[in-house]
This record gives sequence, C-alpha cells and structure tokens, in this order.
Amino acid sequence: MVPHMITALTGPTNELEQRVLDSTPAIERWFRLEWMEHTPPFYTSVDVRNSGFKLAPVDTNLHPSGWNNLTADMLPLAVQAAMAAIEKICPEARNLLLVPDNHNRSTSYLSNLAQLKRIFHAAGLNVRFGSISPDIKSATDFELPNGTVITLEPVLRDKGRLGLKDFDPCTVLLNNDLAAGAPGILEDLSQQYLLPPLHAGWSVRRKSLHFQNYEEVAKRFGKLLGVDPWLINPMFARCGGVNFAENKGMDALSSHIDALLTKVRRKYKEYGINEKPFVVVKSDNSNDGSGAFTVRDVKDLEHIKQRQKNRSSDVRPGAEMTEVLVQEGVLTNERINESVAEPVVYMMDRYVVGGFYRVHADRGMDDNLSGPGSSFVPLAFQRSTHLPQAGIKPGASAPNRFYMYGVIGRLAMLAASYELEASDPDTEIYG
Repeated sequence: MVPHMITALTGPTNELEQRVLDSTPAIERWFRLEWMEHTPPFYTSVDVRNSGFKLAPVDTNLHPSGWNNLTADMLPLAVQAAMAAIEKICPEARNLLLVPDNHNRSTSYLSNLAQLKRIFHAAGLNVRFGSISPDIKSATDFELPNGTVITLEPVLRDKGRLGLKDFDPCTVLLNNDLAAGAPGILEDLSQQYLLPPLHAGWSVRRKSLHFQNYEEVAKRFGKLLGVDPWLINPMFARCGGVNFAENKGMDALSSHIDALLTKVRRKYKEYGINEKPFVVVKSDNSNDGSGAFTVRDVKDLEHIKQRQKNRSSDVRPGAEMTEVLVQEGVLTNERINESVAEPVVYMMDRYVVGGFYRVHADRGMDDNLSGPGSSFVPLAFQRSTHLPQAGIKPGASAPNRFYMYGVIGRLAMLAASYELEASDPDTEIYG
C-alpha cells in the first residue's frame, strides 16, 4: 500500500528520489564504510515525515516498542538481522533476558514483547522477561487476546550478573527507556552485554544531541548526492530552564521559536512553498510524545502555556518538560483513507527490517500523530526497501518511496551511533 500524496509540491522530493536512485551504489557503499567505523544501535525505530517538498526524520527511538505492528512477512528479515547482531556481540549466546517497560501493561505493548520473543527465539535464543519494576515481586502472567501468555519475572542480581531463577543470560536487552534514571541493579554488569547501553536511556540521552549529529550526517549525505541537506533535515534549537508550572524560561522559549520560524520562512521562500511554517516543541529528554505541542505563531504560546501547566502535574517520573527541543515542523501530506499518515521505519543492527504507517483520523497534517486514537497500517518493506525500481517515474513507485524511507531511517540510525559515541561516559570525548 502506498498512501496518496495530497500536494502538488513534489518537485524537490521527486528530484531527491531520482538522485537517490541514480546514486544507489554510492549510497550503499557509503553506508557500508560508515558501519566499518561505527557501531549501529542494537535496534532503532525512526518516525519519518513526508511533506511532498521535504522528507525528514522527526524522532529516533533506541528502545522501540511497536514490533507487534510488523507483519509476518517482515519477520524473516528481522530474524536474519537479529542473528547478525547477536553473532557480532556474543556468538555463543544461548539466553537473552529482555527487560520491559516498568509502567506499560497495555495489550499492545505486551504484544510487542511477544513479537520480540518470537524474533529472538527464531534467531536461536531462549528468551525470558525480567522486570525491574518494584510491582513485579513474583512471576506474573499476562494473557493476550490470541492466547499467548507473557510472564514477567523479577530480576535477580548475583555477583555482578543479572538473571532469573535458573536463567543466566549472555545478553540483557532493554525495552525500557529508563526515563526515570538507570537503577543500580543495571550498573556494572560483569561479563554480560547490556543493550542498548545505559547512556542510551532518556535520563542521559538528549534529542538535541541526536539532531546535532543528524545535521552533520545530513550535510555529508547531501554533499554525496549534490542536494540541499535541508530537504532531509529538520532545523532545531534547544532551550533549557523551562518550567511551565512556574512560568519560567518563557521569554527564552519564545525567542527560540521566533528565530526558528524565521529560518523556516526563509527556506520556504527559497523553494516557493506556500505553506504556513510551524515548529514542534517537545521534551529534549523524553520519548513522551503526548507532551509535544505545535506552534504556528509566538502569540499561540500564551494559551499553550496554560495547557502545559495543567499537564505538568500528571506526567510520569522523568518525563517532566524542563529541557525542550524546538524543532522545525514537517508537514505530512500522505493519506490513508483520507486520514493523515506518517511512516515509521524499524531497524535491527544496520538493517531495515520493516515498518508501518502511523495513521490518525482526528489530527491534521501539522499535528503529532502519536497518541490516543492512532492506528497502524503495515508496509510491504520486505521487498521494497532493498530493491528500488530503476527507471520508474519519481513518486510513482512503492519500492522507490519505501527505499527512500529506509535511507532516511538509516541516516537517523547512523546519527544515533554518533550520538552514543559522543555521550559514552567511558570515552575521552564525553564532556
């Protein structure tokens, strides 16, 4: 399925698609050389927005859930990628301990855990779920609608190793973003691999650092293709010291928003784009999309402040919005059954393994689509991301468009690799 575009402003991205197709050998070689120098995150998901004149990532998740939205046809790719990843990290691995989110017990999230278990089981690993939540004091079963049972067990720490009763894993995989901080039980593990590393958690990670690295990747990629990197890069600014509850930092926030809107207007004028620019303000250190808000004019900030003030007392620990990312808003001009849609690309190791469209019937093209009311439509990624169709008119081929999504997703994944290197406390460049 390829959603239809509702805009005629497809010149820049159609030109970009043609450049990508013409440069496929150079692009794949470029990625191959990058992965010789840098280690990809273990698994990644990237939210991509396609405006018809710009195609860019807007969020990169290093503890992705939503694996249940990948279809059965996509699983062979995921299994192969899991095999490659495990072989690099711990070839003799037999047991994998998967640490889930502390708070999420929704059917959708538990189905995501079941899908991950299915993938790693097929890759040759015994998989069990070890919870670090204080609420899980003994083995607790959760039954899914299809009859699958997910058992969460309290983790045990013994002599610097993490495990369960009668279960000693080689690798510990976090599906928990550690927004409230890394608990001591996960620190200083002995002869065990912890993936992703602790500094990939939101208590350390910053979106601004990620997009700073993505900006550098986009510039280099733009030079490779001979295109304006703005076509694939959302501009941004970081603003600290914000407190909506106490009305602090509002002048600085207003200034950042106004400056970024001015920059976006300038680019729109350059490309003859007759759309109203907007920015999205989101937490710099949280993946909680529900707190993000759209600003089209600085004057809008006054009533938004009150809404955020009311919300600030009802957020989970670690998700308070005090450091914010002001990001250039990227329209989504893709539609499925008249509902706005955005692609989400899933990767494991350095491979694109699948994806889906996030769809929301009640939100507009400049809104955040993540939240209550969203639904998911699978993409046929298993063929199209790897086999673009040369000679097809830009904008008309599903494989070509999906290949583009995969390229953008991998650029964001590469930026995440740079980001993790830069924030690693064990390296000299950590500042």
